[in-house]
Amino acid sequence: MKKVILITLLSFAITAKSQEKPKSFSFNLEEAINYALSNNYSAINATRDIASAKSKKWETTAMGLPQINASLDYQNNFELQKSLIPAQFFGGNPGEFAEVAFGTKHNMNARTTLSQLIFDGSYIVALQASKTYLKFYENAKQKTDVEIKEMVVNAYGNVLLAEESILILEKNKVILEKTLFDTKETFKNGLIEEENVEQLQITLSSVNSNLKNVKRLREIAAKMLKITLGIAITDDLKLTDKLDTLTINNLDASFSQGEFSPSQNVNYQMALNFQEQRQLEYKLQRTKALPSLSANVNLGYNAFGNQFQFFTSNQKWLNYSNLGVNLNVPIFSSLARSARTQQAKIAFEKAKTQLTETEQKLKLYYASAKSEYEFSIEEFATAKTNLNLAERIEKKQQIKFTEGLSSSFDFSEAQRQLYSAQQNYLQSMVNIINKKASLEKVINIK
Repeated sequence: MKKVILITLLSFAITAKSQEKPKSFSFNLEEAINYALSNNYSAINATRDIASAKSKKWETTAMGLPQINASLDYQNNFELQKSLIPAQFFGGNPGEFAEVAFGTKHNMNARTTLSQLIFDGSYIVALQASKTYLKFYENAKQKTDVEIKEMVVNAYGNVLLAEESILILEKNKVILEKTLFDTKETFKNGLIEEENVEQLQITLSSVNSNLKNVKRLREIAAKMLKITLGIAITDDLKLTDKLDTLTINNLDASFSQGEFSPSQNVNYQMALNFQEQRQLEYKLQRTKALPSLSANVNLGYNAFGNQFQFFTSNQKWLNYSNLGVNLNVPIFSSLARSARTQQAKIAFEKAKTQLTETEQKLKLYYASAKSEYEFSIEEFATAKTNLNLAERIEKKQQIKFTEGLSSSFDFSEAQRQLYSAQQNYLQSMVNIINKKASLEKVINIK
């Protein structure tokens, strides 16, 4: 019966879940980026990492603050330990021993301990390390945000590219279908050869195939964008920006002419943070040679009895208190401490070298990203010119083909050249957007 009820409840839950209505979203590119920075799955976990690091920092700080602990110990001596003492103490014969049990059957001890670390070099270093630890996750969050921004730009551009490709292919299809219809009618009248019709049919089949493929790619690109934004792939998403508008907004040749500072890049900051960690580890090993000092105060009560009556008014409790100081002075470790210090020093030197390497690589990445962005601008201008030429050539060939002055092969070649120029033009616009985002990532623009 319980199993039937459980299955029924699960069925209702699954049905209710499946009946949830998809949410609707509408974003321009800037809105999409801002939404993703708060809702992307990696961004959410990066924020949680910072919260965890803050808790870890306080945990480290609390190690040097007063610690208070209370304890209650109970012991039941169901068989008391016995000792042997000379029997002559009780009037017995010399050389004989008597068994004597010491203690009571029930013992209880209640105490409170206050402990305080007075000095420990490793604790001071740990406090410094906790700040570096937190800074590391703050840098990691910043790096995640920069990467998410680039991912959103790329995914947003891919969706717009697919949408624009669909519009162009559908337009080409309509024009091609009309041309094919007119060509068939001309062929029926015996004015042209059947090869002209077949050539157009081949081109139309290719356009139809590409159109179906681009529609599928559009769905995949949209789902990829939704995942990047942090929304369900079943939700509705509308993009309000247009590809040509984004291209114009990102078309800024002067943008790549500014000065580049590697220290502003988050990868440099993370490498610097890594160096600081290694420096603190080296410092920690050096502090292991320093003495440590701590103190504690104990307050407590003891109670004894052969009957368990500790919580009655007849029970007598004996109080005690003490103060303890612990001084630990490292003297000789057979050079083990020195070996650990040397290892930490080498790790620190390696981190400094890695920081220099990161700086040089960032300069190279910047030069590469800058070159690619500038080339994308040049490529866009070239693609735009080529598209205009291809449109004029295709239009002239269409007129010649209609008037019987050009072969179907020449007309089809002009069409293929136009279709290729159209795709190159769309891709050049997306490249400007993507390359600008890559350059911003290196410069670390938020």
